[in-house]
Amino acid sequence: MLERKFTELTSAIAGTFGRVETRKAATGYLRGLLSEIPRKTCWDLGKHAGYETPDVMQRLLARAVWDEDAVRDAVRRYVIDHLADPDAVLVLDETGQEKKGTATCGVGRQYTGTAGKVTNCIVAVYATYASPHGHALIDTELYVQRTYAGQPATREAMGLPDDWAFATKPQLAQRIAARVLAAGVQLSWVAGDEVYGRDPKLRAFLEQRQAGYVLAVGVDFRVPTAAGPHRADYLAKLIPAQAWERRSCGAGSKGPRVYDWAMVATSSPRHVLLIRRSVSKPSELAFFYCHVPEGRPLTLPILAKIAGVRWAVEEDFQQSKGQVGLDHTQVRRYRSWRRHVILAMAALAVLAVVVAVERRSHPAPVVPRTSTDAPPDDYGLIALTVPEIRRLLTVFTQVSTVVTPRMAALRREFELRWSEWRRRHQARARWYHHRKRLAAA
Repeated sequence: MLERKFTELTSAIAGTFGRVETRKAATGYLRGLLSEIPRKTCWDLGKHAGYETPDVMQRLLARAVWDEDAVRDAVRRYVIDHLADPDAVLVLDETGQEKKGTATCGVGRQYTGTAGKVTNCIVAVYATYASPHGHALIDTELYVQRTYAGQPATREAMGLPDDWAFATKPQLAQRIAARVLAAGVQLSWVAGDEVYGRDPKLRAFLEQRQAGYVLAVGVDFRVPTAAGPHRADYLAKLIPAQAWERRSCGAGSKGPRVYDWAMVATSSPRHVLLIRRSVSKPSELAFFYCHVPEGRPLTLPILAKIAGVRWAVEEDFQQSKGQVGLDHTQVRRYRSWRRHVILAMAALAVLAVVVAVERRSHPAPVVPRTSTDAPPDDYGLIALTVPEIRRLLTVFTQVSTVVTPRMAALRREFELRWSEWRRRHQARARWYHHRKRLAAA
């Protein structure tokens, strides 16, 4: 099925390449991103594709004639076609890649959560399409700091477009959301962290487009209430004990993610402040400013669930970097960076779609109902994951043709047994994690 879904995607993007040779190189690039090679650079990808030098892959990113924006749009359609759902959420977030030197487009000293500090890096804003069926990255914009506005020679060396103008991260997120909506994608909800929740223009844009949102805000966010604007942390202190509700905001790898939740009314009937409190550390609070368009129910369970969907983009960052080399770029110019990232998003989309299709027919592993349940005789298997599918792809496509068919079959059977053991072991671990969470609750 993986090969079929891969062919489906490559067929969808085939028309964006000007020459057969370029299309062949792009297909080889995608296969390399899906392979087991540890670093997805042009040198390694070129070698994996059978080229004598990295020139073909370098040309693909830098000078070959093809429309990377059209590929991005095709990847988005591919993801939506397989994962579409009325309750889908567009999750906005940024991630960084540490860099040395000063020549890479957009590089500079800035904070990135990847390193957890201010460092020399590039940062880009991404959007994940998350639905009950699965999730994948569908769009991106590179963040270039304001300091480059007064450096035309540097911008030219970095390959930034002639019409480039500085844009904040929320402005980049708005561009992404506008493209997604213009493509006819139905978005019920948008989620994001404090960078986006604090921006009134982004919030106003989403409200104009009738998109609901659950955006994180800081403790000092001024919430408009009937009694006037107040800080979010001040309002949290006014919530009576009986107003908190203990709910799960979704299933995690170790069981339900359970928190205490409360809602605070605002001066608008369609806006609320949602507050999340840690069960084990009640002093740890998180705040979300929410908008629910007319005609939709404004309920705490729905908003808590949307707030919990934000984890999807973090998982996509982890998988795209660990599995398909999103941050393995060794390029300097803007277009080369963009082309690599879009192809990496395409590779991740293939894996995400295969995971979604497989999970629809996979029986859910056994989970305890109470904290006193006895271990079952069979824990079952967890569904295939992105890393497991990428691992199996490597096994089934990279077994050397030099060995005999019998040896190749034995190797595949061996790897399948290991895959089953891993998934059964993970199901067992999940069962005990669930029971531990139930006992803590």
